[in-house]
Amino acid sequence: MKLKRLSQLVLVSAASLVAAGLITACSTLTADFVYVTSALAAGPNQYGQVDVFEVNSDSGRMRQIPASPFPSGGRNPVADAPAPDNASLYVVNEDDNSIVQFIIGNDGKLYPNSTVNTPGVFPFAITISSGAKLLYVLDLYQPLPTCSTASPCSGAVSVFPINKDDTLGNPSTNSSIGASYWPLILPSNPTHVMTPTGLTVAASGAYLYVTAYDSTSGGGYIFGFTANSDGTLTPLNGGVPFAAGTQPSSIAQDPVGNYIYATDQATGKILGYQETNGLLTPVSGSPFPSGNAPVAIVVDALGKFAYAVNSLDANVTAYSINNGTLTRVGTYTTGTQPVAIGIDPSRNQYLYTANFLSGDVSGFQINPTDGSLLISQFSPFKSNAQPTAVAAIPHRLPNK
Repeated sequence: MKLKRLSQLVLVSAASLVAAGLITACSTLTADFVYVTSALAAGPNQYGQVDVFEVNSDSGRMRQIPASPFPSGGRNPVADAPAPDNASLYVVNEDDNSIVQFIIGNDGKLYPNSTVNTPGVFPFAITISSGAKLLYVLDLYQPLPTCSTASPCSGAVSVFPINKDDTLGNPSTNSSIGASYWPLILPSNPTHVMTPTGLTVAASGAYLYVTAYDSTSGGGYIFGFTANSDGTLTPLNGGVPFAAGTQPSSIAQDPVGNYIYATDQATGKILGYQETNGLLTPVSGSPFPSGNAPVAIVVDALGKFAYAVNSLDANVTAYSINNGTLTRVGTYTTGTQPVAIGIDPSRNQYLYTANFLSGDVSGFQINPTDGSLLISQFSPFKSNAQPTAVAAIPHRLPNK
């Protein structure tokens, strides 16, 4: 959530019933539509693609809907997220500095509707505050004349209001610098290059957290902001970030509790924090062991279980959650080099990982009692090459 930036989930078809028993979205057996971005250039515009899968609610089996895949509207799509009303999908195209809004049809198909450019350079992660209807985007670099791949600078976060029609409004203005972004600055060493890796909104919607590491001298951090209702941000803790291991690579929130979890790619650990009035303190037992190069993490809708993908091990580790403490449940094999993870929003029953090198999506069924995983029927499911992100919405029947 470029492995360190391929995180980020978090997280539905008109066709006939075929002889092999695949169920279409016209049937109530379709639980979700799952959207998987694939970065490999394709088509006349050399755009990336978005695969759209429908998920059988009984077995978890996934199949691509008719007309899938769809052009991503830009080059190198690396993140996607649904609008709060699940009627649109936002796709981040890193090489074009763009976010494309697609309208989602009742059959799961995508229809490009609007495009905005991000204030910074190389956007690679987004998260959405449903209550405030705000979209937060993380750019690898600030839009400064001195910033380039050859001469990196610190990253920045920007905020877009989501309009009633799901289009994005103008980005909010940071009055302290007179620009439409908030730079990541380490107060003790303001010239150090802070490389961002992920972002999440607290369950309350009141706080935004961004993981980053110091490319100049080392060390990982979580930058915290108060997320104001007008779309502006106020740095927490006087702008001083919270310590976060060596190289944090992704971050996720507990949707029902005040807990935040970050993966540390360099050390193979999961860092757990309790959030109190925006401030983060480590939970008992943190950090928790993971596998090699954990790059994405998700917490289920009930706050009972957490799942982290270990990119170099090609697996996912499951944890139970008790007062913020993680206890390992088991480890389960995925495709090669998983880089993103999500859980179905319809039933909180199925889990997906996007596997970059094997070009497929692994599906699992979640045991609601202990959080263990059972591989879904016929998993893994073929996607286009180099899948980078996964998001899902509940299947919406027409006129419902």
